[in-house]
Amino acid sequence: QCSACFIQSVEDNMESIMQLAYSEAMLFKFGSGTGTDLTPIRSSKEKLSGGGRPSGPLSFLKVYDQVANVVKSGGKTRRAAKMNTLRDWHGDIEEFIEAKMKEEKKAWALIEQGYDGSFNGEAYGSVMYQNENLSVRVSDEFMQAAIEGREWWTRAVTTGEPLEKKDASKLLDKIAEGTWVCGDPGLQYDGAIQKWHTCKGTEPIHSTNPCSEYVFLNNTACNLASLNLMKFRREDGGFDVERFRAAVRLFITAQEIIVDNASYPTAQIAENSHIFRTLGLGYANLGSLIMSYGLPYDSDEARALAGAITAIMTGTAYEQSAELARLKGPFPGYRDARCAGVSKPAAKDNVTSMLGVIELHRQAVEEIQPSERFRPLKEEARRCWDRALELGRRHGYRNAQVTVLAPTGTIAFLMDCDTTGIEPDISLVKYKLLAGGGRLKIVNRTVPLALASLGYGPDAIEAITAHIEKYDTIEDVTEGDTVVRSGLKPEHLPVFDCAFRPYRGKRSIHYMAHLRMMAAAQPFLSGAISKTVNMPEESTVEDIRNAYIAAWKMGLKCVAIYRDNSKRSQPLSTRKDAGSGAGSVESLKARIQELEAEVQRLREQIGKPIRRRLPETRMAVNHKFNIAGHEGYLNVGLFDDGSPGELFITMAKEGSTIGGVMDTVATLTSMALQYGVPLEALVSKFSHQRYEPSGFTKNKDIPQAASITDYIFRWLAFQFLPGYREKHAPDRRQPELPMPELQEEIRKRINRPVRELPLSEDTTAITVDSANGGNGHRPDSGQPGNGRDSGGAGDLGFVNQLDAPPCSKCGHVMVRAGACYECLNCGESGGCSG
Repeated sequence: QCSACFIQSVEDNMESIMQLAYSEAMLFKFGSGTGTDLTPIRSSKEKLSGGGRPSGPLSFLKVYDQVANVVKSGGKTRRAAKMNTLRDWHGDIEEFIEAKMKEEKKAWALIEQGYDGSFNGEAYGSVMYQNENLSVRVSDEFMQAAIEGREWWTRAVTTGEPLEKKDASKLLDKIAEGTWVCGDPGLQYDGAIQKWHTCKGTEPIHSTNPCSEYVFLNNTACNLASLNLMKFRREDGGFDVERFRAAVRLFITAQEIIVDNASYPTAQIAENSHIFRTLGLGYANLGSLIMSYGLPYDSDEARALAGAITAIMTGTAYEQSAELARLKGPFPGYRDARCAGVSKPAAKDNVTSMLGVIELHRQAVEEIQPSERFRPLKEEARRCWDRALELGRRHGYRNAQVTVLAPTGTIAFLMDCDTTGIEPDISLVKYKLLAGGGRLKIVNRTVPLALASLGYGPDAIEAITAHIEKYDTIEDVTEGDTVVRSGLKPEHLPVFDCAFRPYRGKRSIHYMAHLRMMAAAQPFLSGAISKTVNMPEESTVEDIRNAYIAAWKMGLKCVAIYRDNSKRSQPLSTRKDAGSGAGSVESLKARIQELEAEVQRLREQIGKPIRRRLPETRMAVNHKFNIAGHEGYLNVGLFDDGSPGELFITMAKEGSTIGGVMDTVATLTSMALQYGVPLEALVSKFSHQRYEPSGFTKNKDIPQAASITDYIFRWLAFQFLPGYREKHAPDRRQPELPMPELQEEIRKRINRPVRELPLSEDTTAITVDSANGGNGHRPDSGQPGNGRDSGGAGDLGFVNQLDAPPCSKCGHVMVRAGACYECLNCGESGGCSG
């Protein structure tokens, strides 16, 4: 499965709603993300055909959230990625807007009561909607009504009839408030999305992938790739356009090949992926490239650079797509608008809409910010789009979309990038909270190059970078009454401004600079931009509302805003102890004293065995087992962390030798566990010990046991050792079909009971011929036998003596024959039968 981005549809029926949950789970399993518009699901304010009220999309959103929570991305610690959207006219739009905000406040309450508020802690793990992004799809009409303070009517999904009158301005306020509290919901601007839609002839665009960069039709997929822009910066400081264009051509060709060689999760997605052949080439490290030129992220020249590079990338990509169309033909949806899941296309083809969007891209080149320094890049962008438009008119295009700007959060590390996607750096020094635990310090390595571009010498560069390493900021810092100078000139501070204000600094990039940079690149992308507009902690709800309005006016497709520290746990921070729960200096000193006392106590205990005792009242696990017909019981006492701390073994017939041995084994095991012997060591030593009784069990995880000891320790491993079940379960591979006759024959050959223990009451009875007089001789069938009424059956079942010995030859339980025993399985005699 080569595609990472999927958009799926859902219909207003239970089959489709539950099928979506299944499809999402399978996508998460293989490490992909998905987005769905939930607008087709009728609201809780409408009626069902059989009477009553529907539960609405938010109830099913809880199901989807838990599917994402359980099925980690690719089976790893990384969280699943998903997006759900709802249109502004839906009956449950207000509840949708408030959903994550209410859950966030629940998490706050749990944190205040002492629950773990970390990234994977109990507080956030106990509330809903933490595994998905939510966005409201707003129309131009809604935004205009919100600005003017007009009313806004929701309507029914099924009939289109009006439902409730809302205040559009207050709805936008609620959206801003939710973003202020927890970062959700974001906004998707339907007007801009449909304007730049290359396949209007099929149907409108309804949703996006999880991070909102892939914006296209339902039931489609997109394979992503990104270029590290710093790799195209020449040593003389120029940007190598020819190498960049060559890389774009190579990547587009490779991604095009992937379309026909990838697997897809559903039949509809597979069909539409071949019909539209959408690609998602993008770039990373733009923030570092801008900084390396000695330019502030918030500057006209930076926006000129970003606009020109983005225009060259997408223009070259469509140019190459047209060349591929010349060789292989245009994508099938170009001249035939039909596709899977769309019964009535809006037009017969997508030729007009596709060429119309290409012309819009070409016109936008002239709007790139003027810059003498980067004028050659703008001229090259103009030529790229002229060629792309000319070739497209002649041959069409092989791909309906070619570029997006993905977040590149993970692959940026692999590509050796300091910044991701179109983002500036979060901070020159940042600490990343890892999903699997731990924290990673990340230091920007572009600073020396930027300082050199600004004219600083080697000694000054070394001093400034040392200041950054020590104080986590390039700004001057105050220590006591002393100001520690970094050595950077004040006029150069904007070059090193980042998204977040440093812990010991005062500067950060204004949120409008984020929006202006997005606006510089958006006209030259097939899809959209996955970017977070970072706002300082002191930002207000009104600031966020104004940012959403500004983004709409700038023509952006999608916007996500995050106010620093709005969530009690966030993956990136500018200070090492952020989110760790560190308190005041006094509390830290008290904690140090506690730790010193603890260290002293541990020193005194060095070399002494320490017994970890269980509490007086403890949880326990009870288990009944059966080996070759002999029953027993296990009782495992647990420590507070759920690990085993004691073992009791009860076998039938107390006072027997085996019962005494099992008591001894249980006591020794309990002492070993309480004195810290790892359970892994005990399992390794005592599993697969062989003695009788041995044979089949009723436990599907341990179908055969070589002894009671073998069974006990393997069962403990299955219950308490992580990963043991996955490695040793008999059904971990392909399941086998049941074969009762074969199983019975194997059971006869393998079971080894012992005389000291009774057989369980439900042991299968042994049947013999009723004509047998009980002395081991079998008369002819014509004789009446011993006179018992057989009822015409010819056989009579009886229960053998419980202390009958096993056959020394095959192990089957023998049957008394006169004064001795006979094996009915192999014919072996106990020595007395004839």
